[in-house]
Amino acid sequence: MDQAFATEQHIPWNKGRLVGQKLPLRLKEIWAIRIRLQLANRARELALFNLAIDSKLRGCDLVSLRVSDVNQGNRVAQRAMVLQRKTKRPVQFELTEQTRDSVGAWLARKQLQPEQCLFPSRLRASPHLSPRQYGRIVDQWVASIGLDPSAYGTHSMRRTKATLIYRRTKNLRASRSMTHWKSPSRPKCRRRAR
Repeated sequence: MDQAFATEQHIPWNKGRLVGQKLPLRLKEIWAIRIRLQLANRARELALFNLAIDSKLRGCDLVSLRVSDVNQGNRVAQRAMVLQRKTKRPVQFELTEQTRDSVGAWLARKQLQPEQCLFPSRLRASPHLSPRQYGRIVDQWVASIGLDPSAYGTHSMRRTKATLIYRRTKNLRASRSMTHWKSPSRPKCRRRAR
């Protein structure tokens, strides 16, 4: 009996997988995904994609947005403010014209009320799209343009705009502040006690 356990090898859960920080999307990849979503007439996914890039919110905060968070009266707002679930801090972000158009088209198609979730779930048990479902949607977007889904994730969407701004301006402080981090300074390294 003990020999059976000794001969069986333990296989790590992450063997052969890419672990660590996910890559941000490049500008040409953003446009490739946008074009595919527009051609496929996927209003919800186009609004979700554009809002994910512009808002730089975590997946859990993005999927739980309400119509009233981004809509003022009968039009989509240029700026929105949301309370982050993890940090409990308010975050303000701007919505580009392209994002406002895609969110407006989604709202017009779905006829959502201000108190409803912006991206409702098809399941009755959940009021909004789950973060896991959002992750699967991101994997589909990435795979549709021929990239490896294991190298990208929901955090890629959050990092994309800040990375694009950093590449353009080389201003680390501005790009860090865009990701809603608490401090724009470099994180302190912790030393182990010897």
